[in-house]
Amino acid sequence: MHETPAPSARAHRFPGLHRRGFLAAAGGAAGLGALALTGCAGAPSDAPGKGDGTPRRGGRLRAAFAGGGAGETLDPHLGNLFADVARSKALFDKLADYGPDLSARPRLAASWEPDSGLTRWRVTLREAVFHDGRPVTAQDVLYSYRRITDPAKAFRAKASLEPVDLRASRAPDARTVEFVLKRPTAEFPNVLAAFGAYIVPERPQDFDTAPVGSGPFRFVSFAPGRSTVVARNDDYWDGAPYLDELEFLVANEESARVNALLGGQVEYAHELNPTTARAHERSDRITIVRLRNSAMQSFVMKTDRPPFHDRRVREAFFLIADREELVNGALSGAGEIGNDLFGKGCEYYAAALPQRQQDIGRARALLREAGAAGLRVTLDTSPVAAGFTEAATIFRDQAAKAGVTVTVRTGSKDSYWKDILDSGTLASYRSGAMPIESHISQRLLTDSTTNATRWRHKDFDALYRQAQSTRDAGDRAAVYTRMQRRLHAEGGFLVWGFADWIIGTARGVRGVEAEAPANSLDWARFDKVWMA
Repeated sequence: MHETPAPSARAHRFPGLHRRGFLAAAGGAAGLGALALTGCAGAPSDAPGKGDGTPRRGGRLRAAFAGGGAGETLDPHLGNLFADVARSKALFDKLADYGPDLSARPRLAASWEPDSGLTRWRVTLREAVFHDGRPVTAQDVLYSYRRITDPAKAFRAKASLEPVDLRASRAPDARTVEFVLKRPTAEFPNVLAAFGAYIVPERPQDFDTAPVGSGPFRFVSFAPGRSTVVARNDDYWDGAPYLDELEFLVANEESARVNALLGGQVEYAHELNPTTARAHERSDRITIVRLRNSAMQSFVMKTDRPPFHDRRVREAFFLIADREELVNGALSGAGEIGNDLFGKGCEYYAAALPQRQQDIGRARALLREAGAAGLRVTLDTSPVAAGFTEAATIFRDQAAKAGVTVTVRTGSKDSYWKDILDSGTLASYRSGAMPIESHISQRLLTDSTTNATRWRHKDFDALYRQAQSTRDAGDRAAVYTRMQRRLHAEGGFLVWGFADWIIGTARGVRGVEAEAPANSLDWARFDKVWMA
């Protein structure tokens, strides 16, 4: 375990911005004085929206995220929280990252090219340097991936790198990596863009006291659970950031983040709820940014056990759902209706399939055919995610119209995701954005480790392998459409909506990308942000 570094002078003066501190700050001059942070040379002007939109250099931006407490780390291979990802993106780079449609876009990789069998990929690196001045090399890439796949460690991207035979992969020169794969993998660039697949230098380092990456910002200080400060990297390969400094502050409660933003203690507040967004949408004090299609909202039905082992029961539940009522009630309208498929707006999404509508009469008929009239079922939910308990209650009432008695059971926030993976029959579920291929491989194959619907069909697995061995993108899309058509008809995901991810900023903040779903390249990307 790393020794906790000594906090900076700033950290001594301003411990973590927790709820009580934020509320005090919003309440009056004494609170503001107690929490004020220095060095805001580029602070927003008093007039909302003032400025011509031309990027300006300078200034210091403070961003509030929910954090992980005293156990936080800056090791980019360990991060699981949104705050971890945002800090990692500031300090490190990946070979690729996800565009707005969740397709892979080159980053440290300048290009990639497969062989005819899709089992060997040649990746060419762009010219980039680490913060200590050393060039980023192919050996650094192989070292990073081998570190991630260390069997003794639990690094985030380990499962994503499973297709790569790292023993056989090699670096023929400093800027070329030849990856050898265990099987044909047409979507190999998704592996390069995988969450947590960051490139670090080929040497041990203490990530919490002196992390060295190749990202747009350099390390300044880190106080776990409180504050992380980084400064502009003038040698960044993608152009130096506009900001002089960036500080990540921890505020676990949404009300704390909102009050800090309103009180001027931060200029960026992550993950606001729909009620907050609606209250401040037309405010002259802050700006609300909605990142569309950022989180799939659904219920999962266990397809391997009664009553959902019968596809007629699953279809009946698809038809019970009034998706508009769920979006309006559980998400306060901050989202779009779903169609029982993951990845709306993503590459390969089967948008041509007919939108499913509520049909209580047909649902009742299907339940009778299945011998499930008067069905009783337990719906597991938890306040672990926004809208979960509200959606469960709404769906319970919708199901009653079809003669189904749904008992809502509220579980622990701490163990909910583990609990529902293998237990129960019906549960609330949410997923952040990722490529459709990743969703399938992680959740819908027989050997998928997070298969919450227990969807296990060898012929479906074979279709996935066919897609991965198909070089032509159009032909590959046709296979994915075929797979989604089947999931739409009889799968275990009742996808009722896609929630907006909501960000709040000070009025003078510019460059926050509004067309970037959470988990994509331009989400929480501060090297292109400036202070007007």
